[in-house]
Amino acid sequence: MTSPAADRRRTFLRGLVVASLVGVFLATTGAFGSANAPYVQRLAYWVLMMILGGLWGHLCSRIVTRFVNVDDRPWLTVAVMTAVITGPLSVIVWAATGLFFAQKLYPLAALPQLFGPVLVVTLAVTTVNVFLGRAQPVQTHAAPASPAPASPPPVRFLDRLPLKLRGATLYAVQAEDHYLRLHTDRGSDLILMRLSDAVEELEGLEGARTHRSWWVARSAVRGVDRGDGRATLTLEGGLSVPVSRRYARTLREADWW
Repeated sequence: MTSPAADRRRTFLRGLVVASLVGVFLATTGAFGSANAPYVQRLAYWVLMMILGGLWGHLCSRIVTRFVNVDDRPWLTVAVMTAVITGPLSVIVWAATGLFFAQKLYPLAALPQLFGPVLVVTLAVTTVNVFLGRAQPVQTHAAPASPAPASPPPVRFLDRLPLKLRGATLYAVQAEDHYLRLHTDRGSDLILMRLSDAVEELEGLEGARTHRSWWVARSAVRGVDRGDGRATLTLEGGLSVPVSRRYARTLREADWW
């Protein structure tokens, strides 16, 4: 099982690879009127443009996915990402194209002509990246294999519990902006940490992500309500936790319900 940090690096590199391959395709086909330029020149141009677009798109995705649930609404994510990326990227392409081919900036009147091609390419690349990302396996923490070791390794994350929760039974971890709310049998509290980093440190405690904003300890689950490809878990103490479509199948196959 790979760590969340490794997953983030893989996602970032995958986006750059997809962008570069699209750049090669656009150069080879002489897309959008570039066929008159020498192949080496247009190859360098298109790959550079696509990598710049990929870097800008990666930054935009970090922001957009805070507000749009990519697991439940992939097409809405594609639409919002395309809208956010296209405008600023058109300006970047306008400036870079003039400097690359004419060694000077083109007139501003040329900028609207670039908007359409940038929109088309951005929509295509964003769609590929969003659906490739949803196809990645979901990380879960399984119970220790039997027979269990005499002294199982400690769960690192439990050392982060605030003093008033030390020794408590952890039910769930919920992301709230830059903070995590820890739900336990002694109440809840906040700590400053990313959920992806917390999931990595929760190794050794049986549980799983159920949603982009939730991790749940399996022992805390007391019931489940299902419908429309999703589910809601009821935990010890009555806490309700959503299960998005992306995670529902994995949890069902792991016999969570």
